[in-house]
Amino acid sequence: MADPNPISPLTPQPGDSPAREKLIALRNSLLRIHKSLLDMERRDYERANGAVTAGELFRLVIGHEQFAWLHNISEFVVRIDETLAGDVPVVPADAATAMTLARKMFAPSESGDAFQKKYYEAIQREPDVVIEHAELARLFNAEPPEQSHP
Repeated sequence: MADPNPISPLTPQPGDSPAREKLIALRNSLLRIHKSLLDMERRDYERANGAVTAGELFRLVIGHEQFAWLHNISEFVVRIDETLAGDVPVVPADAATAMTLARKMFAPSESGDAFQKKYYEAIQREPDVVIEHAELARLFNAEPPEQSHP
């Protein structure tokens, strides 16, 4: 008989390394931000086009330009998932690299890249995004920024 509670490589386990715990915390924070942004975009889309079903939303998320900017987050989470589910143990460099990339990606800016601009706009108008961004910032603040070597 199958185990009713199989162990997932994507959830914290007793004895996890600190690096693995950091990666899982980052993953979970990114998923919450993604959900808040997706909910925001769905509301905007439905305001303009009418209500959509879950299936229609899935199709829109994959193929509609309004949702395209969220693909960056999805791809980031997939890379984290692959690291967590891999055969090689997560090492501090894995967590540090992911944190550095996330810190750069989730730097809201009026003059940044396309994602940073959209993220900035979302933070300006969506309280749920502000709350999730604050949680992500807490993770960043617990982790020293990448040091540049002369």
